Amino acid sequence: MNKNEMNLNFNEEVVFKLRSLFEKYGFSQYKMNKFEEYDLYARNKDFLISDSVITFTDTNGKLMALKPDVTLSIIKNTDDLPTTLQKVYYNENVYRIAKGTNTFKEIMQVGLECFGDIDSYRISEVITLACKSLTSISDASVLDISHLGIINGVCDSFNIPSYAKKEIFKYISEKNTHELNSLCNKLDLNEENAETLKALASISGKADMVIPYLCELLDGIIDKELLSDFNNILNSLNDEIKEMVRIDFSVVSDTHFYNAIVFKGFINGVPVSVLSGGQYDKLLQKMKRKSGAIGFAVYLDALDRLVEVKKEYDVDTVIVYDNNTDLAVLSNKVQEIQKNGQSVFACKVIPSELKYRELLKLTD
Repeated sequence: MNKNEMNLNFNEEVVFKLRSLFEKYGFSQYKMNKFEEYDLYARNKDFLISDSVITFTDTNGKLMALKPDVTLSIIKNTDDLPTTLQKVYYNENVYRIAKGTNTFKEIMQVGLECFGDIDSYRISEVITLACKSLTSISDASVLDISHLGIINGVCDSFNIPSYAKKEIFKYISEKNTHELNSLCNKLDLNEENAETLKALASISGKADMVIPYLCELLDGIIDKELLSDFNNILNSLNDEIKEMVRIDFSVVSDTHFYNAIVFKGFINGVPVSVLSGGQYDKLLQKMKRKSGAIGFAVYLDALDRLVEVKKEYDVDTVIVYDNNTDLAVLSNKVQEIQKNGQSVFACKVIPSELKYRELLKLTD
């Protein structure tokens, strides 16, 4: 089995698990075309992972684009129903430059979107599904979560001009307290305010430890209700999900589109985020919508490295037998290994390209 086949099989397995998970929570599958008018993506380039888009001219003269993103297309093609709730999931191919490469690829993307009346329960449900999506890929996973409203609230309280906010968000995302301190000096912020911003950049930990610290750090600086709502959402998660969630304000998404809770998911063995999402009411407002919105996407192309690690061996155990081997003994041994959750390949002659962890011989 070559690398491409291994990636395909692993990705198909992940897609099946995620589809089953989303449907259990009442999400319906959304199907769409492979392309949209290019203007949709040109107007929202900042929302895209990459602003490079494959385009072509349709027979009617319109400039079209192979779909580099799913969310924008779903928003465009669904009704604006701010007082109700729409829950959809998708598994669609997108066409963009893959992470770590300079070439376009067809990439399977899986995710979900909620539009309409987005309340605290809906937000906690999406966070839960993000965590469960990660564990369906790997048990060694974590969801880093932030709140752009809190960072914006601090900046507004300190009267930081809009032109400097972008730099502050950049340095917080990099946890670069040195450059953040230099910027604070240029803005003539007092030492206490500068220390507060640097503290935000350095925060990372479980909610039960971080929230009390935030309440003390930001007392009198931002609206208490903002922190209270954030705490209530995180506190509503079950214990298993709470163990996966880590507050980290270095998770920063484009503030032109995202407005409140944002998050990124990581799994052991992959150096980049494999899941990204959050509340993006501002994007809907830009597209003349009144609905709220929250969702996330799982980027299957980011899992290639994990697949390589998982497939270091084709099979756990090879059993070599011959014509004199007792068939009952061979069959029992195969079942014994499989019951322990391992794979087994029984043969008389080991294929030259087969990679295995352990060899067991049942020959005379």
